[in-house]
Amino acid sequence: MTIKTRFAPSPTGYLHVGGARTALFSWLYAKKNQGNFVLRIEDTDLERSSQESVEAILEGMTWLGLAHDEGPFYQTQRFDRYKAVIQQLLDQGHAYYCSCTKERLDEMRDTQKQQKQKPRYDGRCRHGISDENIEKVIRFKNPEQGAIIINDLVKGAITIQNKELDDLIIARSDGSPTYNLTVVVDDMDMEISHVIRGDDHLNNTARQINILNALNAKPPQYAHLPMILGDDGARLSKRHGAVSVMQYRDDGFLPEALLNYLVRLGWSHGDQEVFSIKAMINLFDLKDVNVAASAFNSEKLLWLNHQYIMNSAPDTILKHFIWHLEQLKIDPSTGADPILMITAQRERCKTLVEMAEASRYFYQDFDQYDTKAAKKNFKADSEIVLQTLLDQFSNTKIWDGEVLHKIVLETAETMALKLGKVAQPLRVAVCGGSVSPSIDITLSLLGRDKVLNRIQNAIDYIKNLDK
Repeated sequence: MTIKTRFAPSPTGYLHVGGARTALFSWLYAKKNQGNFVLRIEDTDLERSSQESVEAILEGMTWLGLAHDEGPFYQTQRFDRYKAVIQQLLDQGHAYYCSCTKERLDEMRDTQKQQKQKPRYDGRCRHGISDENIEKVIRFKNPEQGAIIINDLVKGAITIQNKELDDLIIARSDGSPTYNLTVVVDDMDMEISHVIRGDDHLNNTARQINILNALNAKPPQYAHLPMILGDDGARLSKRHGAVSVMQYRDDGFLPEALLNYLVRLGWSHGDQEVFSIKAMINLFDLKDVNVAASAFNSEKLLWLNHQYIMNSAPDTILKHFIWHLEQLKIDPSTGADPILMITAQRERCKTLVEMAEASRYFYQDFDQYDTKAAKKNFKADSEIVLQTLLDQFSNTKIWDGEVLHKIVLETAETMALKLGKVAQPLRVAVCGGSVSPSIDITLSLLGRDKVLNRIQNAIDYIKNLDK
């Protein structure tokens, strides 16, 4: 049997963290078993679905690197197929027309609640409708006896009695199909072998298995993932911060780091924390997915992102870093090689936003100094230190970090100053502030022209202070 999984989001918003984890687990299971991963857009909710949301989902999947083998398929392009299946269920006696009004249904549910019963359709139209002229929906005739046993790959065997399920609507009064019908037809037609989704779909699963049985189709195997909670223990929502996948990109996270974090939300392999994509595929197994809910920890994600920035090959980070430079209107061709910049900055920067901002002065000139840094390091005697360095740097024929560092050390020795009294005024002069990579790397990456010009600007600035 060919393993085939699917990710089937509704385009009513962005790709959120919960959806991304579902997509990841489905993708990993397919890849682990040399199967296919299907992307399906469930866009039958015409009022809430939008092309903007479709594009946001596709963008999120592309950024994460979760490439689909089949699709994307759109449910709105399959209405004729759904209509045919609905008619098949009617013809075979597995579905019926229902003319119950909204008012009657509301009254029925209110009565059931007052009697402390589970609200469910009472089957009034199951054996025929009273008024042919009224608008009608179509309901699936759910079996009244027996039980459905879901051999869930995460939660184990789950038994749901058919008497607990009512006759759900499979076609609205305008003829449009409902969610549970379209999902069943798609999973059947696309030969989905494994449905991996959130455990909020558990009640739908029993209903869908009954419809599949009525169509003489073999149900897929199901795996229901535990929900994701926020830091406060409540279900993850917008109020917990960035839950859109693309917001994490905008905040400077690497897609591999986010995937690594998401795979650990409900799955584990011993005490291992950091996994390459290849390792995730090799090690992932649904039997290792936790039954209990997982809590989203923003600090842990930030730590993991820093691990990836520090330990990944710079060329794998390059395109993401350049994207962030461009968001700051920085042209990477106007300064140091971005690969070298990543290497220089990765120990101190936990996000690519932080790295791009910390790299700004390597590409763009600045017109003012950090006030605190200038006040502390631009003293009267700093002018002499900077002038000495300017003369030395101007005369050196080799612009190399080691050579430049030696000049700084010799200047400190010659002037009988501590190294900080030389290196810090120099750092503020060339960077605008008191924080940068080591002074030799900083000078080397800035290049001769920028360094000489900025030291001269600092000397002029100090002279104006004296005046």
